[in-house]
Amino acid sequence: MKAIVGKAWKYQDNINTDEIIPAKYLNTSDPKELAQHCMAGIDEDFVSRISPGDLIVAGQNFGCGSSREHAPWAIKEAGISCVIAKTFARIFFRNAINIGLPIVECREAAEEIREGDVIEVDVDSGKIINRSQQKEYKISAYPQFMQKLISAGGLINYIKTSRR
Repeated sequence: MKAIVGKAWKYQDNINTDEIIPAKYLNTSDPKELAQHCMAGIDEDFVSRISPGDLIVAGQNFGCGSSREHAPWAIKEAGISCVIAKTFARIFFRNAINIGLPIVECREAAEEIREGDVIEVDVDSGKIINRSQQKEYKISAYPQFMQKLISAGGLINYIKTSRR
């Protein structure tokens, strides 16, 4: 998996799935429609300000709330390439990996990264580089099977390509 590079958008602790994708937009499972309202519960203009490849950086318990996959779908389809947080809600973590959205836990990076910093994440080698502040953080490299899932674009795509 190649390194991810993008600008950081910073949020606080306990960002829940209703803030990532409010319930009033859950009348569809189309990721492209969900993406139009990504983070609308906490940041109405988020989608209009981001660029493809940008990252979300947050505090503890990111993705708490609903077990539906709609929240990580909205983030991925909006163009966010990775989420860095102090911690993730367990079901959000699993859902994100299953749909091919890279997410990494790093308390120090989540605290020190400022909004607008340019961040590089290399999950294969296990490091986050803050290019704006010239700092580097160690993270746990993904196990091989998780790298394959994310590289394939998620579990369903991985199964489809593995059967050929």
